[in-house]
Amino acid sequence: MRRTRPNTVRIIGGLWRSRILEFPDVADLRPTPDRVRETLFNWLGQDLTGMACLDLFAGSGALGFEALSRGAASVVMIEKNPAVLRALRDNAHKLGATGLTVVRGDALEFARGARSRYDVAFVDPPYRLGMQVAALDLLRGLLAEGGRVYVESDAVFEAPLGWAVLKRARAGNVHFHLLAREADDQGGVSGNV
Repeated sequence: MRRTRPNTVRIIGGLWRSRILEFPDVADLRPTPDRVRETLFNWLGQDLTGMACLDLFAGSGALGFEALSRGAASVVMIEKNPAVLRALRDNAHKLGATGLTVVRGDALEFARGARSRYDVAFVDPPYRLGMQVAALDLLRGLLAEGGRVYVESDAVFEAPLGWAVLKRARAGNVHFHLLAREADDQGGVSGNV
């Protein structure tokens, strides 16, 4: 993982390739490593043009900004930490990001009340909280047909009933997975992503 200085992460592809995001030094905030993001966006097909994305536990914003950089039409980032929220908004301003909505709040509460549909959702909560399954339960009704969910954890993730693991990999202590609702798993990773 290449970083130019502490508390920074770089966007690795698309319009903002090599741009640096800054984030505060906050407990449990660990940006998804470059190598993991590269693999994830290879799985998703690199070009997210026109897609709607949801970053439930935004943190540094690396996943959501990477999606926007690669053409996503919209990204909704959810973050409850005020300092992290400020950094997300500052980074959005520095990049001139359009199509981005940054929401202050609890990720699971947001998902409970959401009515929009998303092509891609990112689920990367603080590992110690173990919120991946709870998030997936709420995302079931928020995914567009053919939608995919990225799940990151510190151990191999066993998908709950109704979900299929399309891809999985590991980089160091990071285990990452691409999931689909089982009913949508007829064409592999094709479809919308």
